[in-house]
Amino acid sequence: MTATTPTPSLLRVLRRLLPIVAIGAAGAMLGGCSLLPTDRKAELKVAAAEEPDDANPNVTRRRISAYELTVDAPPELRSLLMQHLDLARFRDTPEDMRLTAAELRRLAAVAPEQATKLLETAGYFNAKVKTEEVGDLSDGVRNLRLVVDTGPRALVRQMDLRIEGPLKVASERGDKLATALERTLTQSWLLQPQTGFSQGDWAAAKNALLTRARAQGYPLARMTHTEAVVQADDNQVDIAVTLESGPLFTLGELTVEGLKHQPEDSVRRLAGYKLHQPYNEKLLLDFQERLLGTQLFDSASVEIQPESVSPPPGAETVEVPVTVKIREAARQQVTLGVGYRTVDGPSTSIEYTHRKPFGLNIRERSKLELSRVRQALDTEISSHPQPNMQRSLALVKVERIDDNDQVNLNLSTRLGYAKETEPEDRLTYIEVLRAWEHKPDIPTTVAGAVSLNQQMTWRRLDSRVLPTKGWSATMTVGGGWADSSSEKNGPFARATGKVFWYTPLSGRWLFSTRLEGGQILAKGKLGLPEALRFRTGGDDSVRGYGYNDLGPVNSTGAQTGGRVLLNGSVEVSHPLTPRIPQLMGALFLDAGQAAQNWGDYHPAWAYGTGLRYRSPVGVLRFDFAKGNLVDKWRLHFSVAISL
Repeated sequence: MTATTPTPSLLRVLRRLLPIVAIGAAGAMLGGCSLLPTDRKAELKVAAAEEPDDANPNVTRRRISAYELTVDAPPELRSLLMQHLDLARFRDTPEDMRLTAAELRRLAAVAPEQATKLLETAGYFNAKVKTEEVGDLSDGVRNLRLVVDTGPRALVRQMDLRIEGPLKVASERGDKLATALERTLTQSWLLQPQTGFSQGDWAAAKNALLTRARAQGYPLARMTHTEAVVQADDNQVDIAVTLESGPLFTLGELTVEGLKHQPEDSVRRLAGYKLHQPYNEKLLLDFQERLLGTQLFDSASVEIQPESVSPPPGAETVEVPVTVKIREAARQQVTLGVGYRTVDGPSTSIEYTHRKPFGLNIRERSKLELSRVRQALDTEISSHPQPNMQRSLALVKVERIDDNDQVNLNLSTRLGYAKETEPEDRLTYIEVLRAWEHKPDIPTTVAGAVSLNQQMTWRRLDSRVLPTKGWSATMTVGGGWADSSSEKNGPFARATGKVFWYTPLSGRWLFSTRLEGGQILAKGKLGLPEALRFRTGGDDSVRGYGYNDLGPVNSTGAQTGGRVLLNGSVEVSHPLTPRIPQLMGALFLDAGQAAQNWGDYHPAWAYGTGLRYRSPVGVLRFDFAKGNLVDKWRLHFSVAISL
């Protein structure tokens, strides 16, 4: 900070700041008693017990049992004072360390001055504070009140922000990037004229300015001058800041460390920047996210080392190498899972991943799932991502579902490509379906379909695992040709969509809602495979009913699946105890149905209550719900544990 000659007003401020130093030192000495050795604390206790009362030397000092403190101030200032005032902090001392009446009087006497200094850090330089004793109850509890008249808050009168160094030179030369950055630094300065001043805002503004400059090409930027001159009598502050940018850093050669089995090219093609491009922190963070998104690496860091660079005097640009440090994920990995659902009881799964099968630069994943109702096996092979995070994939899946007396066997094959990024995913694929439906005393129905599909997912969430604010949406559209051994063949189109929305409410309540819909466009007698038709009901749709219990039925009462779908849910939840905020109680209302057409659509609904546990791996749910079409309550419980 450049030295300046203090103005008379500044001298007055400095004189006013001196008492707080002494008070803080005294507070530190009092607060540090608990750090003394045990024998030293015992000596202090004996001395304190024998010390005479200041008001009456002939009466041995006695400790008071407790005291209450009320701070009459605006909420944000009340919190500041209750956190830092010695008079507030000593309320909760252990019984053997409680204050004597004389000590309490001394703290009460210095509290106004201490509070005044604290209020100055919040921008109130003419506050008036006094301590009042509003009662002394029979049990010895004293009631003290701190009355605060804040007066007006100081405002920023003048702001002098100067940018110097290579950034200023480049801006004056007409460089577009430098001009834009200089304008951004000036316009984004937090303490503009006529805004309220506080020490916290002053520090935050300087840190934000420095962080923004360092993140956008100038990592050696530093403050060469900062000054805040307080005119206490006028409640105004004049501030001045000078930022020396240092040279512009450009990105040089890329070095990759930690590779053992994966090819270096799979890392380099995800860099997302060109050689000699100006440094930007976001470029490297995006590069790091792309590497982690490949699922080939357990950890990845992308960084430069600006402190190791010694630019020559007067240099406007400096090239710095980029280092990628990687820890590869295991080439082969087995994951076991056990779970339980009220629909089909216990379930088990085993998943095998190979990140370099047969020495090829691809990733292979196979998963086997077993439960009482459903058994499934699927295998997926995908390529390493391209620079735009697009990868090719192929998937084969076999599924058997035992639904009362009906057995469905589904075989599906997908071939396409996926593009996965943090805000959105895109999946384009050709799908071939074949389904066999077997019912007692009825010939097996064979149906199939070939379709081209596009799936999009958008996320605007504060957390993908434990969201509390934002929304996510998924939409799939497709069309193709269907054939059946029992019904007509022909073209069809299919569209589905699902939206989740979360928002926190006052009082630590969390509100969430879900809406799901689907539509198949086809001739009335067209035969469609079971996997394409709609059903609903169960843990993730309409609670109070069994899995896929809702939907159209044929003349014999067997489920047939529908061509339209609409269901939704609203839910509010709240922590059951402040000590375990992850454990929440919930109330919800669900409604929905699947039907052959919208004319036959009559939604079922259900209501209920439940528990939520927001674990690090996701939300575990325990629900008790009752539907309007059933006579009993139904328990819904879902949990998955990775072993």
